[in-house]
Amino acid sequence: MTGLIDFGDVVHSQGINELAIAGAYALMGQQDPLATLKSLVAAYHQQRALSETELEVLFSLVALRLCTTVCNSTLAHQLQPENDYLLVSVQPAWALLKQLRQLNPFAVYCQLKQACDYPVDSGKSKDEITSYRQKHLGKTLSLSYQQPLKIVRGQGAYLYDEQGNGYLDMVNNVCHVGHCHPKVVAAGQAQLAKLNTNTRYLHDNLVNYADKLLATMPDELSVCMLVNSGSEANELAFRLARNYSKSKELLLVVDGAYHGNTSACIEASPYKFDGPGGEGAQPYVHKVTLPDPYRGEFLGDTIETANAYADSVDTVISELAAQGKKPGAYICESLQGVAGQIIMPQGYLNAVYSKVRAAGGVCIADEVQVGFGRVGRHMWAFETQNVTPDIVTLGKPIGNGHPMAAVITTQAIADAFVTGMEYFNTFGGNPVSCAIGMAVLDVIKDESLQQHALTTGNYFQQQLKQLQQQFDLIGEVRGLGLFIGVELVEDSDSKQPATDKTSWLIEYFKQNNILLSTEGPFYNILKIRPPLAFSQHDADKFVAVLKAGLTELL
Repeated sequence: MTGLIDFGDVVHSQGINELAIAGAYALMGQQDPLATLKSLVAAYHQQRALSETELEVLFSLVALRLCTTVCNSTLAHQLQPENDYLLVSVQPAWALLKQLRQLNPFAVYCQLKQACDYPVDSGKSKDEITSYRQKHLGKTLSLSYQQPLKIVRGQGAYLYDEQGNGYLDMVNNVCHVGHCHPKVVAAGQAQLAKLNTNTRYLHDNLVNYADKLLATMPDELSVCMLVNSGSEANELAFRLARNYSKSKELLLVVDGAYHGNTSACIEASPYKFDGPGGEGAQPYVHKVTLPDPYRGEFLGDTIETANAYADSVDTVISELAAQGKKPGAYICESLQGVAGQIIMPQGYLNAVYSKVRAAGGVCIADEVQVGFGRVGRHMWAFETQNVTPDIVTLGKPIGNGHPMAAVITTQAIADAFVTGMEYFNTFGGNPVSCAIGMAVLDVIKDESLQQHALTTGNYFQQQLKQLQQQFDLIGEVRGLGLFIGVELVEDSDSKQPATDKTSWLIEYFKQNNILLSTEGPFYNILKIRPPLAFSQHDADKFVAVLKAGLTELL
């Protein structure tokens, strides 16, 4: 007889199984099971050398042994319900499985190799990769941190470098439901093994996904056009708006905003065209005031400040009218991201939308950064302002890292796009992307991630606001759900941006295995947009490091 694991003395099997069985029981009840496993493996390795292959499979075998324990015990207890001794290992086994689920197998493998003095194979060095990037991938391809990281794995809210070191990811809103979520990965793998082609052929996935996505939108938004990126979605939205409004004075844009990296999107992004290397606003682009309740001209979140900021839209519309022109479209992120993680005054979008529509323009909500339940209270951030846009653009979280995006609009606007010119997108709406998109929506629903974003975000902001009471450097904590900004200032009265200290903190967080970046025109705002797998335990970890960093800055 030959068995896989733990068939007792009656079979021949791999020797590593015996270590896995010992490990399964030795790890029960341990606060740090990985540390215990490393000690056990190192000692075993001194007496009987373990191969790298054995180390690679050990973590899975320990988990398999625990699964065998709970299954065998349950079955035996069903046959002998009076014998409670049969359940003695069940609760510790379940508890350990829960602990092991939080560990990344690759990280465990790397640490076990180090425990046995095996070198960790890291592939090309960081210097080699950096040098190649600079020579062959363009010098404008930026890197994070003074000493760049080489990231090779991801799981949940964590990223792992080539040495197996884990980093809490606080900024990657692309992998929305968690890095490498198994259900999303499985959906893509399964469909890719069957077929991947384009929308010139009929396929269930396209209509099934569109139907599932549209069901999350207001009824008026009934047409879905699938593309490959948020930039492409915004560019298509501009075309749709132009065809519907018949206005070449196309864009009203919010100062400081960013909408993508295509030519049309750069021209719609003050963050880019007013920044280094920018050419300023094109004649058809008109900026309106950024509605910033903390640092702007009108302070506070009130209907009065909302209307005051909306008045700048009136000013632009009046100037256009004096020239016999009208706005084609107004585009605004439902929450301002690049401009500074800003929560706009309640009622702002409602007031602006009324003004734009009265002048004959179209209202575009850019949800590329903030959609899919991140705000907690609603599925879409525009709902927090009690408005329904004419066009909604989606990207980043939509595929959990897979390149896809969407434009959602009304039937009337979609019909105006029918001019005789075909619109075709080679990859938009392909069966694999649609399968992945459906899996993302299913995970958001099945794992209650919208509610999780609300409760975890509220808890996190409460902890940050408590910290604000201890450190004057924190000027404001703001956010909705897991879209949070922490603005750092040198002085609470002048609100002088603490740019240098913010930059120092980013590196300090990295040294403490937390990945973070800055936002806003002065780069003094901690940008917090983690995957929705982010937990209250992760929030506590972040707050502890932030407190330690702020203490060092005193």
